[in-house]
Amino acid sequence: MSHTLDHVMMRVEDLEASLEWYTTHLDYEEKGRWEADTFTNVYLGPADVHEEGAILELTYNHDGRSYEMGDAWGHIAVRVEDVEEAYAELMDEGVEDYRPPAENPGYAFVTDPDGHEIEIVERDHGARWSLDHTMIRVEEADAAIGWWTRKMGYQPDGRWEADTFANYFLAPEGAAEEAMTVELTYNYDDRTYDLGDAWGHLAVECEDLEAFWDTLLIREAEDYRDPESCDFNYAFTKTFGGHEVEVITRE
Repeated sequence: MSHTLDHVMMRVEDLEASLEWYTTHLDYEEKGRWEADTFTNVYLGPADVHEEGAILELTYNHDGRSYEMGDAWGHIAVRVEDVEEAYAELMDEGVEDYRPPAENPGYAFVTDPDGHEIEIVERDHGARWSLDHTMIRVEEADAAIGWWTRKMGYQPDGRWEADTFANYFLAPEGAAEEAMTVELTYNYDDRTYDLGDAWGHLAVECEDLEAFWDTLLIREAEDYRDPESCDFNYAFTKTFGGHEVEVITRE
């Protein structure tokens, strides 16, 4: 399925500690690695991740920098069959007790070593601990939904409206259940958000990088880092709210 979410990238301050955490507690395995002079990218996911499933990219910069979490990025969510059982397992393994199922019937939250929030959700599909969605916060719901539908061709995939906020889920039409969705959270109190730098980007795959980039420009997406500036390996645009979106080919 073209234009599915391929991965979500976040930055970490101690690569070995992060790798140990994800491989130990979420049973992730290394799917790939890119070593550069100044940084390292490591790609992680469950052993039996679906062919349309997304994976996690950890980026470690070699200069020892630290990061600000900000609040424009919310969390990644991972799938399990039983939230209470999975949360109890994590507690037994020494993961910090953050937001247990007793406070959130049907879901729970933990944090990784750098403080990235991870939601645990009950699903009857997808590999255990596979990525279900990535949540980002938006200041204008109509504009944010319009960006994903017009630029990326995404379709509504569910919504949850409460007294003070609304969550909107979007995915490519025809995507597998196991594909990762994007969750847009809109709070009704007109708050603004700080992107920070602990979260990096979402990546959307396409079949033809240059052709899809041309389509994005026709659809008036931001020309942030074009394919030529990235040696025709990938490109970057930005959402209406400034979240970075990488465009890649699946290969």
